[in-house]
Amino acid sequence: MTVIQVDTGTDRIDATLATPSGEGPWPAVVIVHDVFGMSDDVRNIAQRFADKGYLALVPDLYARGGRAKCVVGVFRSLFARQGQAVDDLMACRDALVARDDTTDSVAIVGFCMGGGFALALAPRGFDASAPFYGVLPKNVEEALEGACPIVASFGKHDPVLQGAGKKVEKVLQDKGIEHDVKTYPGAGHSFANDSARGPAALLLRITGFGYKHEQSEDAFARVFDFFGRHVKN
Repeated sequence: MTVIQVDTGTDRIDATLATPSGEGPWPAVVIVHDVFGMSDDVRNIAQRFADKGYLALVPDLYARGGRAKCVVGVFRSLFARQGQAVDDLMACRDALVARDDTTDSVAIVGFCMGGGFALALAPRGFDASAPFYGVLPKNVEEALEGACPIVASFGKHDPVLQGAGKKVEKVLQDKGIEHDVKTYPGAGHSFANDSARGPAALLLRITGFGYKHEQSEDAFARVFDFFGRHVKN
């Protein structure tokens, strides 16, 4: 796993690259971190995709000044579906396509805030999108027009996104977009992010957040199956 720089057109940002073993070319995936930014958890997720044969790239959306300085601007870009963070993610997609060791297939995966970007950018030239408990775009029906195939995962007890899974599924059904949407009983927000430990993990569970191993493993298995059909092939 290495840190590279991606040219965004106006500057360069750091991004973590996880490379599969063996020889390419490989399909690729842009992984979008959650509100907490770059972490061991998101790096482990990138390695998980690399182990499945995807060249995985995780851009640091807070590269220009850290979370405290950048978070408001990143969320503004998410809700507007345009701006610096969107430009950064699209630059990462283009950088992956331009590499000699990749195919022309690129997916996008995101968690929480990153899941919102995975939904918002599903119509923007990706081959598949996997939002995990992604924040729904405003005017979701309009935002998902022309979207790529989507495999989405939500928690039934998510205090932030109650009913989001059903809403996304209905929109995708109405638009005839191939999809796999599942809302997990017994899971809340951030159920696939294995990051908190000790008292912090207990507090998250009490408030409807936190890691759930069984549901997380099932969600990743669905993503890899879905990507196998829409990205690898």
